[in-house]
Amino acid sequence: MSFFGCIFDTMNIFTSKLLAWFAQYKRDLPWRNSKDPYAIWLSEVILQQTRVAQGLPYYERFLAQFPTVKDLANANEDDVLKLWQGLGYYSRARNLHKAAKVVAYHQNGIFPNTYKKLIALPGIGPYTGSAIASICFDVPAAVVDGNVYRVLARYFDVETPINKPEGVRYFQELAQSLIDTKNPGIYNQAIMEFGAMQCTPKQPLCTSCPLEDSCQSRANNSIASRPQKIKPKAVKNRFFHYLVPFDNEQNTLLQRREGKDIWHGLYEFPLIESDRILSEEILKFNPDLPAWAVSAKWTKFEEKVMIHKLSHQTLHTNFWILEAVEEQLPTPWSDVQNFGVSRLTERFLQKFSR
Repeated sequence: MSFFGCIFDTMNIFTSKLLAWFAQYKRDLPWRNSKDPYAIWLSEVILQQTRVAQGLPYYERFLAQFPTVKDLANANEDDVLKLWQGLGYYSRARNLHKAAKVVAYHQNGIFPNTYKKLIALPGIGPYTGSAIASICFDVPAAVVDGNVYRVLARYFDVETPINKPEGVRYFQELAQSLIDTKNPGIYNQAIMEFGAMQCTPKQPLCTSCPLEDSCQSRANNSIASRPQKIKPKAVKNRFFHYLVPFDNEQNTLLQRREGKDIWHGLYEFPLIESDRILSEEILKFNPDLPAWAVSAKWTKFEEKVMIHKLSHQTLHTNFWILEAVEEQLPTPWSDVQNFGVSRLTERFLQKFSR
């Protein structure tokens, strides 16, 4: 047999065994039996950077509150962000809302049925576009996500880093060469499920793996080092001081975050950011301190600084409770729960009682 014949045979073995595994072990998930582009799109966006167990309740709540793409398009952005609260990566929710408006208002509620047109929608990149196109419209477009990178890097023992441009191109081409063109949607779901359930990041189930006898990383004892990644960016430390004010009627103040920073569009208490954690005495001389805060009674919510980690940032945060603010504030405390806030602020609200 020629070299290329061996490669083709290996790929056939990989794909056929993967599909057989999926038929036997796939999880019963609500979007698995659907070809509705809206439902598939919603599930894929929610599950980016999110485990199924965490994302499933959000998927169900979104479908209950916004059963069609037109319902989502007609929603207020604040309501969408509030429903998304706790999932993180809030740009996903904003793009979800923007794309819904495009489909509802400019395409009569009908999703495009080609990969090229799908990725033209806000927030839909190659992965999500491939998932929708293959699952809903049988387009042979291979998905590549973290699970797929891991499965392919291990099975073919690929050293090329997955977070370099050449690695992205290589794995996309490799994934495309393996796809079952007759059942592309099933194949894409199979390889993602295999990575999530069998070929897991830590302690993969190699001894019960149907691909064990042909897995090159298994043979070369390199599973722990696959996939390869170049060193990530250094983590940036930021120091937040939130002022939680109360006037004499127990009203407070929330402000909407604007600009190109984290949590755009979400609400938070007045914030002072500095290059280090500041004491009450120093904060009171800060030029950004609101005038109403000067004469208020200050209490630090917790002595221990709250640490909140994002992908490339670590937030060191103190919440300060400011009582007896002389200025009238706009938001009744009972209404705070109706605003979309960051996970950091949500953690504070879960601890703080009024």
